[in-house]
Amino acid sequence: MRRLFPVTDQTSADQTDRAWSLDELAEAYEYPGLGPDGHWLRANMVSTLDGAAQHDGRSQPISNETDMRIFGTLRALADVVVVGAETVRQEGYRPARAREAFAARRAAAGQAPAAVIAVVSASLDLDFSLPLFASPLVPTLVLTGATAPAGRVTEAVKAGAQVVVAGDGAGVDPARAVRELADRGLRRQLTEGGPRLLGQFVAADALDELCLTISPMLTAGDAQRIAGGPSVTVPHRLAPACLLEEAGFLFTRYRRI
Repeated sequence: MRRLFPVTDQTSADQTDRAWSLDELAEAYEYPGLGPDGHWLRANMVSTLDGAAQHDGRSQPISNETDMRIFGTLRALADVVVVGAETVRQEGYRPARAREAFAARRAAAGQAPAAVIAVVSASLDLDFSLPLFASPLVPTLVLTGATAPAGRVTEAVKAGAQVVVAGDGAGVDPARAVRELADRGLRRQLTEGGPRLLGQFVAADALDELCLTISPMLTAGDAQRIAGGPSVTVPHRLAPACLLEEAGFLFTRYRRI
């Protein structure tokens, strides 16, 4: 397990008085080496101490500045960001942007200037006038099933989105979605939820890594966990790969064994 700085009250001043550099974060969260046919799906989520993935329907209230720096770093390392339609609506998703700090790293890896956003939706009940569809740096993908509403598919294409069929019915097969993206050269994959989508990836045993921020907050209430939906027969065991700490927030990284 990699530990960037010790988790201790005695951490030295030169470690606590500065933010981690983007290069340090990029090294801590780098993707594993992938073979010619390889792909890697990681998830990035935040949870309170009592298991809430949201507060008042959004993740921002339980996050902090460093969590958002890691959020941006993970996006900057990915080929594609996979997100559920409900999360797009609730969180006001915008296109990924090119960041000068990561330009050389992405160019060396043969990546586009910014990650592609791939929205998972069976109904395609999306506002295609939003910047996510109308003005992305790279075209937004919509992952859907073979029987998706034809009219909505047409609207998506007119808006400039690329529709990818990743299921035989109305919905998306999570394992097939991973393969379809990899076949398009989008092999470094990141999902930011929501909980229902992450639960589907877990149930399909398609998730390779979980980057989980543990927020030092308690919310009670009935907020969702980070993953919901179908359960697995046997719990999936992951191994710790990295642990960072700041101001009581724990930034963890677990990988498939």
